[in-house]
Amino acid sequence: MSVRVLPTDVGGARATGWWGMAMFIVAELALFGSALAAYFFLRFQTPTWPPAGIEKPDLVLGGVATALLLSSSLPMLWAERGIARGQVWRLRLGIAIAMVLAIAFLSIQGYEYATAEFGYRTAAYGSLFFTITGLHGLHVIGGLLIASYLEARSFAGHFDEQRHLAVQTGALYWHFVDLVWIAIFVSLYVSPHIG
Repeated sequence: MSVRVLPTDVGGARATGWWGMAMFIVAELALFGSALAAYFFLRFQTPTWPPAGIEKPDLVLGGVATALLLSSSLPMLWAERGIARGQVWRLRLGIAIAMVLAIAFLSIQGYEYATAEFGYRTAAYGSLFFTITGLHGLHVIGGLLIASYLEARSFAGHFDEQRHLAVQTGALYWHFVDLVWIAIFVSLYVSPHIG
């Protein structure tokens, strides 16, 4: 009678860790979807959006922030593919570049908050704007914490071409946070200029 041994290092979509992150992302999509649905529900119930006295969001500043955040997925992907080839230096450098871009994004978001002529208590618009962008900002901070953890583990020698599931799941979360921002940017920044 032979005994079959389960694999200990399964990567990609076969790994339970990957599926755990995928299910977490599905739950987070429901959260952001609900928030954006509330935004559009109130927007289409109001004749003027944003309300009188509140300027429409700055597309240039928001566009720069968007470009920074979306471009952070490229070095993260480069890092992920690098460690799959056993190139730890690529993992470290890619994560570091992605983190710098995400911090720049958060800096712009902080500047927007500090200079906004409205607050979270200024009508439903202000509540939704700050809630949705703030919620996303917290997810970016979560991504930075995950990236910091991965970076520390890379310097501890925990990853190689065979063992890098944590990098795969961390990168999956990172790309999710970037993609969600596209929906937020189009909804909160672009749509008020259209209608």
